[in-house]
Amino acid sequence: MSVPIEDFALLSDLQTAAMVGRDGSVDWLCLPRFDSPACLAALLGDSGNGCWRVAPEGAASTGIRPDRCAERTYRKDTLVLESRWETPDGTVRVTDFMPPRTQLPCLVRVVEGLSGAVRMCSELRLRFHQGRVVPWVRDAGQCTVAVAGPDAVWLGADGPVTTLGDTDATVWEFTVPAGRRLALTLAWSPSHRPDPPAPLSVPAETALKETVDFWRRWAGQCRYQGPWREAVVRSLITLKALTYAPTGGIVAAPTTSLPGRIGGDHNWDHRYCWLRDSTLTLSCLLRSGYRDEATAWLDWLVRAIAGDPGQLQAVYGVGGQRLLPETEAPWLPGYEGSQPVRFGNYAVGQFQLDVYGEVMDTLCLSLRAGIPMPAHVWGLVEALMAWLLRHWREPDQGLWQVRGPRRQFVHSKVMAWVAADRAVRMGELLGRNGSSAEWRAMRDEVRRQVLREGWDAGQHSFVQAYGSPDLDASGLLMPRLGFLPASDPRVRGTVRAMSHLDHGGFLRRYAHDGDGADGAPGGEGAFVACSLWYAAALAADGHTEHARQVFERVLAIRNDVGLLAEQWDPDTGRQLGNAPQAFSHLALAETAFALSAAQTRRGLPRRSAVPG
Repeated sequence: MSVPIEDFALLSDLQTAAMVGRDGSVDWLCLPRFDSPACLAALLGDSGNGCWRVAPEGAASTGIRPDRCAERTYRKDTLVLESRWETPDGTVRVTDFMPPRTQLPCLVRVVEGLSGAVRMCSELRLRFHQGRVVPWVRDAGQCTVAVAGPDAVWLGADGPVTTLGDTDATVWEFTVPAGRRLALTLAWSPSHRPDPPAPLSVPAETALKETVDFWRRWAGQCRYQGPWREAVVRSLITLKALTYAPTGGIVAAPTTSLPGRIGGDHNWDHRYCWLRDSTLTLSCLLRSGYRDEATAWLDWLVRAIAGDPGQLQAVYGVGGQRLLPETEAPWLPGYEGSQPVRFGNYAVGQFQLDVYGEVMDTLCLSLRAGIPMPAHVWGLVEALMAWLLRHWREPDQGLWQVRGPRRQFVHSKVMAWVAADRAVRMGELLGRNGSSAEWRAMRDEVRRQVLREGWDAGQHSFVQAYGSPDLDASGLLMPRLGFLPASDPRVRGTVRAMSHLDHGGFLRRYAHDGDGADGAPGGEGAFVACSLWYAAALAADGHTEHARQVFERVLAIRNDVGLLAEQWDPDTGRQLGNAPQAFSHLALAETAFALSAAQTRRGLPRRSAVPG
């Protein structure tokens, strides 16, 4: 039985991330970047695939070995994790953090005695190249270094430790009495560098103070002051933690292959940047007061999509790279046996019509927000629209990147409408109306087609694809995108019809019949972002009390440190999918903004019956 996904907390240095379980084990770490090969991969296997556990050894007289810390929390408004362990011999606190990177990545674990005297154990099992390659480990004087191929990982301690013999791991034991502390620092460097990396020489207390100060300064910029501020700030910190600082790109999640169904094969690599998230990301950052991050994300987007408009991808690497070949790792058994384990993402080769609308919506939003638009970007707008005018009628793989045949997805057509609408609006703002007549004509034609082909009069709802009776939660986005107002009877009917996608009080993104119609057999959990879209749609139509209930139901499934995965299984009460998921946290923040605005407009929450 693997550690539950919700047992993991996130650490980040703004270029990569570590996942730390409540058992004190770092079970996932890719170095030096989010998308680098993992050197700790127990998350997708077992300790033999790489982990770093720091935890009490337990009292020798009783043989007790605590499996989980008694309590843990992030320091307020930071990404510094504190875990408290209680044993018969005393109590200790372990403080884990990754200093925002200036040179090379490092992970610091500070053990502090609170009472008694606790025997501790640090057990580091490095496995380079996706949890497979056992490195050569040697003593380097004040520290230990493990080398394999291009990678070197150094481990040092700022106090005395006892080394235990283990051919597969570096195992240190030490005792921490009350009032004493010992810091362990793990740092990566290219293997051709002979000297210990600089982070090993920085005092842990100095690194900790600088890290706390960095996060609190950053969190202090948040403009949101509504009733769910703590949840919003935690979501924004998580979004910042998933940002690759050198380029401004934001990964969907720091993990790969955590399943949408235990034992299933809905296991994807999310350590990349999705255009699907672009408008929501920009809007969330701007509304929260993070203009610099919004500008950096926009700059990343413009660089990534530069080139032939017909080659626009749904997903790119953190540096904007296009080639992300999908491979499988048969040596990793997968999370609770969920195979295959995938690295890279096949979606780079899919045709997704909706991304053109996302790009145009993002550019329009940035222009309206006063972010300077370089002159050459208008040429990009014209090129994208020229291509879209010729191709918007074609079927595609849709928002959810289904691996089955291309279809005429309703959301994709709505996003084609968004692209034309935003191009017209940008032309008006910039005084560039040369092609606006063509764009207006396309906008009108797409709208007529969607209203005719995407509407199911029998269900009184928009459906997933033309000619299909299946529902899709993406229909909830129509009011936010401006395609139809929330008060339109067709939108209200679609919101009511979402009850058919309900799963234990949460929403699936679409129906799963188990026959593999979406290109991947087997079902999945409820989709966290879709449940939040539902809350926002309810609020937009005045059902503020019901919207609040749905929203707070999602808040209740966050883990003990406020993190959300991609999905939730109401049957087992477990998080599913890659975690923490940027899409979930973006939707959380945006929905909090929407609910707060709705309540402000109405003075007090409106009590309303549950629709449908």
